[in-house]
Amino acid sequence: MAENTEKIDPKLNNESRNCIFLDTSTLRSHISFSSLIQHLQNSLPSVSTLIQSPTRQQFSINPSSSLLLMPSWSSSPSLPYIGVKIVTAFALNSALNLPGINASYLLFDSSTGRNLAVMDGTEITLWRTACVSALAGRFLVREDAQVLVMIGAGSLAKYLISAHLFVRPSLKKVIVWNRTAEKARELVKSMMNEGIEGVCFECGECLEEIIGLGDVISCATSSESPLVKGRELKMGAHLDLVGSFTPSMKECDDEAIGRGRVFVDCEAALVEAGELVGAFDRGVISRGDVVGGLVDLIKGDKCGRRNSDEITVFKSVGSSVVDILTAQLVYEAYLHGTSWQVRHQSVVSGSTQRYKWKQPKRDNV
Repeated sequence: MAENTEKIDPKLNNESRNCIFLDTSTLRSHISFSSLIQHLQNSLPSVSTLIQSPTRQQFSINPSSSLLLMPSWSSSPSLPYIGVKIVTAFALNSALNLPGINASYLLFDSSTGRNLAVMDGTEITLWRTACVSALAGRFLVREDAQVLVMIGAGSLAKYLISAHLFVRPSLKKVIVWNRTAEKARELVKSMMNEGIEGVCFECGECLEEIIGLGDVISCATSSESPLVKGRELKMGAHLDLVGSFTPSMKECDDEAIGRGRVFVDCEAALVEAGELVGAFDRGVISRGDVVGGLVDLIKGDKCGRRNSDEITVFKSVGSSVVDILTAQLVYEAYLHGTSWQVRHQSVVSGSTQRYKWKQPKRDNV
């Protein structure tokens, strides 16, 4: 791909008439935590009602593998796009030293149906998932939170850690736990090499013990048995559940759900997330006990954290709405020649920018 060095008017330049391919490195150069988190916070309240987002289709390839189709579209002048993400989820790929999640994202013009771009959908997923969790954390995590516990050391873990550190600069320690201890050590070594000021990284051996230390506990696993026990959560903790997207998957037990004020990224979580579906079925909580969604938090329709003692829970399953907004940000930044480095310098304040984040290689899931 030729280097994109000048600003481009998408209405006038012929390049905008051709379908472009945004590979991993190109996508990474046109996105940052600051730009995407702010874009989601600014856009979700106004455009979420304008975007058509059917329930994602999920097909079982075999007991451990799935194919997911996630379409969305809008005819709004501010978001004139059709987007489709095609995802494969192969939980056993870690044994083959391969990523467990692979995806492509297709972007079209919603007024003409013209192909606009093909993007690395895996990268889109990693960025938007981490930024959604961090954006929710902006409303739900204590401002004096100091310890982040990361459960899982796959592809998403580094993005989640970095996004939470961006939103909560008060975090001073990150403890990583993974079923395979070597992967946790690799992630810790990778994060230590980032040169992040004022943050220490370490591996945790006993999961039950380190959960009790966490002001923020972020989970990104494919577990079908609870890893986080509610009795181990300390007062004031925030539990960020990212991994599950089917009723058979769950990263925490019923007590964790019952002790917390529960928020979700979208309504699909109420029927897809194993932690919630199971809790509903067993009468631990009802759907009415779920306080609200991410848009409710952003708009202020629902109060986020109310005091320093309550436990908060945010469960995300992913949505095509944030996919298309992420694709919009990257595509339009590319067309206008806006690099991540330029936006990063202008948006991030010195007090928040404790380090310049190095883009990770594809870790194993």
